[in-house]
Amino acid sequence: MALKPIWGTQVTPEDKQFYRELGQRIAGLRKTQELTQVQLAEKLGIAQQTMAHYEKGSLRIAVALLKSLALILNTTVDELLNESDSATKKKRGPTSKLQQQLEQVGLMPRGKQKFITEMLDALIKQQSA
Repeated sequence: MALKPIWGTQVTPEDKQFYRELGQRIAGLRKTQELTQVQLAEKLGIAQQTMAHYEKGSLRIAVALLKSLALILNTTVDELLNESDSATKKKRGPTSKLQQQLEQVGLMPRGKQKFITEMLDALIKQQSA
């Protein structure tokens, strides 16, 4: 199957800008995870050249890849697609792994959440003492 650049179809300037920005976010997250294009492409089961086109914004990313891509890059599909995500902001906050753990804790029953919160409070208090 040949790759068809997104510019071969009717694409608005806004679409072009969206894919360029998405590619930049992917490249930034990939570098944060200390992955090369080759490594990320292998994990996704695609060619390195395809990954390069995605990061340049010259090729539409298959929707089916977004979930796997987000998982590998320790982010969410929502953060990949949105401009105002934490991946593009230089702010102090939890690491990607910690953020994922916090999201998982949020899915637990309230009793377990309370237990984990109490443990964290105790560890933080101990560390600052």
